[in-house]
Amino acid sequence: MRPKRLLGAFVAAPVAAAVIGLLLAGCTETPDLGASTQGYISGSGVYKEILPADRKKPLSFTAKLDTGGTVSSAALLGKVHVLNFWYAGCVPCNSEASRLESSYNKYKSQVGFLGVNTYDQAPTSLTFEQTHGVTYPSAIDANTASVQFAFSSYIPPSAVPTTLVLDREGRVAARVTGEIESTDILNSLIKTVLAEGK
Repeated sequence: MRPKRLLGAFVAAPVAAAVIGLLLAGCTETPDLGASTQGYISGSGVYKEILPADRKKPLSFTAKLDTGGTVSSAALLGKVHVLNFWYAGCVPCNSEASRLESSYNKYKSQVGFLGVNTYDQAPTSLTFEQTHGVTYPSAIDANTASVQFAFSSYIPPSAVPTTLVLDREGRVAARVTGEIESTDILNSLIKTVLAEGK
């Protein structure tokens, strides 16, 4: 089912009391999302779409990949991308991995996917990907936090998992904070951004 188009507001399934409070009080780009003491956000994902006119400028970063080599924000321009911030010990990250892979397989001819591992080194990241059948690469961001820093206005500290959809100009067009419990939500967000400019 396609999620209802949002105009700058969050639509949430039950996540945590802190998130519900934010929804009632209004929200900003950097809310306290109530990350658990385990270092991850539990519960259903809170998602937000950002209209093209309201999107901020593209962000700049460079990071090493767990597969070797590097990735930069410049390489993402011209194509819609999904960025998923995660680490291996994060329970909801484990749970949503297969759903992200499903969306990747559906859209990989049109959309790039990049994981951003916020805690682990490459061997742990690669083991996780092999265990969960994840076939797109991840940036190892634990040592420099360069990707996290670049997106700090969208990803508060410890807000893992978080998934961003970037438009063709490299701007954040949508965000899911917390576990993606259904591929329908992510797929619908991707479809919306893909349809822009057509």
